[in-house]
Amino acid sequence: MRLTAAALTAFAATSLLAASAFAQSHDHAAMGHGAHGQAAAMDHSAMIPRATPGQTGQAAITNGAGAEIGKATLTQGATGLLIKVEATGLTPGWHGIHIHATGQCAAPFTSAGAHINHTDPKTPHGLLNAQGPDDGDLPNLYAAADGSAKAEFFTTKARISQDGPGQWLWDADGSALVIHANPDDHNSQPIGGAGDRVACAVLKAG
Repeated sequence: MRLTAAALTAFAATSLLAASAFAQSHDHAAMGHGAHGQAAAMDHSAMIPRATPGQTGQAAITNGAGAEIGKATLTQGATGLLIKVEATGLTPGWHGIHIHATGQCAAPFTSAGAHINHTDPKTPHGLLNAQGPDDGDLPNLYAAADGSAKAEFFTTKARISQDGPGQWLWDADGSALVIHANPDDHNSQPIGGAGDRVACAVLKAG
């Protein structure tokens, strides 16, 4: 069957209208899906506990002889805690560093107790542990050849604000930041082979 020029023109116009309608319906569907995704993301983020950023605190780090060798500065973020560590007099190399449950630092620092880990059952130690980490786990701290160390750690498992995500470090008995003699392997129990506690800072309000 042969089509006239007028019929061909009408057929082309109908095809263009159909394609345009399909594209518009597809765009509206995509926009609707995007809006739904954005709303879902907003709803999800609204469910995450948040703290008011900006609260700060500072704690002296002491060694086993009771000498002050540095300081820890805590700064509250909306979703976690920033911990800045500055220390001297450490053995060169890597050192495990953890947050402990009790704000006491009498050498050999066992009075600081175990890691903050208030869940029940307790979460195993280790940032690389498939069932971990516990709330007190942090990456290792590195001391240079002269024994000095400077580092910042961020954890969503702890806070100094009364409200927000993580364990409250400034509770009635405070908490402690403990530096160990050896590196933490982030996996084995109970402390990743980090060894003796060689330095400690009491974390408490005021």
